[in-house]
Amino acid sequence: MGTMSRRPARLAAYCAACTLLLITTAAAADRVGAVASNVHPQRWPKLRAALAPDAQVEARIDQLLERMTAEQKVGQLIQADIGSITADELRHYPLGSILNGGNSAPRDDKLAVPGEWLALADRFYDASTPKPGSAGIPALWGTDAVHGHNNIPGATIFPHNIGLGAAHDPQLIRRIGEITALEVRVTGLDWAFSPTVAVARDARWGRTYESYSEDPQRVREYAAAMVTGLQGTPGTPQFLDAAHVLATPKHFLGDGGTGGRDQGDNLAAESELRDLDAPGYEAAIEAGAQTIMVSYSSWHGVKMHGNRALLTEVLKGRMGFDGLLLGDWNAHAQLPGCTAVSCAAAVNAGLDVLMAPDGWRELLANTQAQVQAGQISAARLDDAVRRVLRVKLRAHLDSEGRPSSRQFAGHYELLGSAAHRAVARQAVRESLVLLKNRNHLLPLSPHERVLVAGDAADSLARQSGGWTLDWQGTEPNQDFAHGETIYAAIARCVGAAGGRAILSPAGEFHTRPEVAIVVFGEHPYAEFEGDVATLAYSPGDRHDLALLRRLRAQDVPVVAVFLSGRPLWVNAELNAADSFVAAWLPGPEGGGVADVLFRTAAGEVHYDFHGRLPFSWPGSPRPPAVDTGSGEAPLFPLGYGLSYRDEGYLRSLPEG
Repeated sequence: MGTMSRRPARLAAYCAACTLLLITTAAAADRVGAVASNVHPQRWPKLRAALAPDAQVEARIDQLLERMTAEQKVGQLIQADIGSITADELRHYPLGSILNGGNSAPRDDKLAVPGEWLALADRFYDASTPKPGSAGIPALWGTDAVHGHNNIPGATIFPHNIGLGAAHDPQLIRRIGEITALEVRVTGLDWAFSPTVAVARDARWGRTYESYSEDPQRVREYAAAMVTGLQGTPGTPQFLDAAHVLATPKHFLGDGGTGGRDQGDNLAAESELRDLDAPGYEAAIEAGAQTIMVSYSSWHGVKMHGNRALLTEVLKGRMGFDGLLLGDWNAHAQLPGCTAVSCAAAVNAGLDVLMAPDGWRELLANTQAQVQAGQISAARLDDAVRRVLRVKLRAHLDSEGRPSSRQFAGHYELLGSAAHRAVARQAVRESLVLLKNRNHLLPLSPHERVLVAGDAADSLARQSGGWTLDWQGTEPNQDFAHGETIYAAIARCVGAAGGRAILSPAGEFHTRPEVAIVVFGEHPYAEFEGDVATLAYSPGDRHDLALLRRLRAQDVPVVAVFLSGRPLWVNAELNAADSFVAAWLPGPEGGGVADVLFRTAAGEVHYDFHGRLPFSWPGSPRPPAVDTGSGEAPLFPLGYGLSYRDEGYLRSLPEG
């Protein structure tokens, strides 16, 4: 999701960006018809629906529609953030769904215990539950569970998608989806805004780590696996049962091809949009996805939130998607003639639910007026409401009862359970990519004196990245209910074998260590906060490089563990290290890193490197060529990665 922080400074920056986008988008408004005419629905795949129409469900929807007032119908189209709506307000305003943004939590406390989330879910459920004789069914609650149930202290946190892409293990992805769904259910929620199925093609984009790969087929494979894990398999009793939640493939369509700019413009031909960006959605629909979130981005100057040709004619028509289309955080405000509180154009384009985190009251009133004035037709309104109700009924929202009464609700022992964290640790092991291993330095002996250096060595936030406990992911170690830093994991591993691990972020020591492990990399970020102009790592700040070089000059063998949300130009750092590991954003299970770096106490290799690059690795600050596109050849191609048996020599690389 594009859920923004509710901190005033960032919100102001976002609003300023919206104003600029409104100006530039208005200039493109005259091209909407021209672009739409370039869409050829007959050239897009015709998909087979995962679920056959259910006559009983459709008849129930007909009955509900007949009983609903205009206000109740319009309410189903609007989603508010829990930071701006109370349960009592939901009792009086018939909204169809709510969400918690990246910085939203009960009592505005990001460290609220899981029981508070469940209690709040009960209050919202009670407020929206139909009274005798009324129409409608309870409100849905959606959350950005993008690498585990990552807003909840103590929940299992998995590596971000870029690391999972390196693992290339669809069965693992499905299991991660199952665990995430179960932990979301523990807190009483119904709906996960995941997976992201963008095919990122320019790593300057701040959301690159949310993408599984630059390879559309890998994204396709993973999209099906994650949707199945979250929702269960269509046609089986497990589909959307008490252990599963609604999935939300996002962000439709082409957000990974905007030249490295968040909320940018994709200028690809229709055939490329179809063949490169759409396969993940095709797979998700075939796996039974019930909701899809629409992108902030544009295609040839037309915002996706207003692109009727792609949303209605292609996605709902040709591709047969019969669930609901959800907007992103106030993204409808970027359409020409629209504001955050008034946007008939988005509904007419095919949006079924408008995400209106803070302007929902005015949006409700204005949308009602637009329906009454015929700006939104009765048929379009009923179609949108039908889709919302269809999803709610398929998810059994009408019969599940209060959140706290459901099968797994309140079983807090499942949050971050040993079994779930073991899967996260496995995912870390499988995601690591070995890029250099001079003289077979790795795997290391656990019996040695090990210096652990670098300012990221003892930081759970640096390991976990954005969308972890809050939007930007900058929380200190003590805010994590459990977790193990890479240093702590190394110290445990080495200590158990009789060795010794010493933490010194600056790399200082009195007794020369037998090896140094330097953990460094990017600081946490999310969305547009992470957009960069070049792929050069830490331009103007080379303290990590100086540390690596100093240790080498002191004749200490150096293992570099690089934490990042994207591949970056690190030629100098590669030259300065004996071994170099791309660890991505592994999350708080640092034990997965130590598992692979060290032999067992008996000297055996228990875990080899499994990961292979999900993205081409740049050989300069400029984005490398992808596939046969223009640009420089990558330093390491898609799919590259060493194992312990490989010769790990790497030539000296140019640093200028």
